[in-house]
Amino acid sequence: MATAGRTLTLLAVLAVTGCAGVAEYTGTATQQDVVELRGDVAALQTSVRRLQTQIQTLTPQVDSRLREQLAEMDRRTSALAGRVESLNTTVTRLTARLDELNTRVEALGRQLRAAAAPRQAPSPGGAPTPAPSPGPLAPAPVPAPAGRAAAGTRQPQDIYQTAYIDFSKGNYRLAVAGFQEFLRRYPDHDLADNAQYWIGEAHLALARGHADAGQQEQATQELQLAVQEFRKVIANYPRGDKAPTALYKEALALLELKQPQLAQARLQYLVDNFPQAEETPLARERLAALKER
Repeated sequence: MATAGRTLTLLAVLAVTGCAGVAEYTGTATQQDVVELRGDVAALQTSVRRLQTQIQTLTPQVDSRLREQLAEMDRRTSALAGRVESLNTTVTRLTARLDELNTRVEALGRQLRAAAAPRQAPSPGGAPTPAPSPGPLAPAPVPAPAGRAAAGTRQPQDIYQTAYIDFSKGNYRLAVAGFQEFLRRYPDHDLADNAQYWIGEAHLALARGHADAGQQEQATQELQLAVQEFRKVIANYPRGDKAPTALYKEALALLELKQPQLAQARLQYLVDNFPQAEETPLARERLAALKER
């Protein structure tokens, strides 16, 4: 019995002091190993939760920053688009003024040529005698009550110039009527394509006026008329100077009418057929923006 007791005591000591060795040799995890593993897992879970909290905190900040950057880009894009449209309007008005001045120069030239006459005529005896001195230039015809001479007495340039002055003053309805009269009477004149183009510009200006006044239905109607009139420039005067400009303005009107596919087709036609036109770089930019949508 004493020997058995000593044996049991020795086994108990070995169990307490040599458990690591036993686990090492037998491959069996002890309770302490399990406790340590559980502690490691708990620490990892805490780290994961901490990272998740940091991500959740940072995500709104990142989203807010991205939204701010996108909004700033939109503002800059809108500002640039506004500047481009303003420059286009300025160019339009300057072109109108230039055409008006050219028309006046042509009219003055005709008056000077008509006034030029020989100042001496031969007398019956052969000696030159002074010809009757011409009186002062005849005054311009007295304007009609509406400020316009009768159509039958006016030259083509006079009709065109009157319509142009109306356009430059913002009298777009009168300008349309004047240019239409010019085209009806002189459809093959050198200024015919210009007259057709300015009819489209007048309708475009009327559309913008209605839009600014909140009259969307009227604005849409004028935009549709502008598209039709600009298209006539290409149909009737495909080789005219105003053809590329009319194409570009038609595309802008189509974009305002929410017809991007037709606008893209017209811009592509401009790029393909008028590669050297001033409007072609603008058309390429518009095309790139449309394709990115």
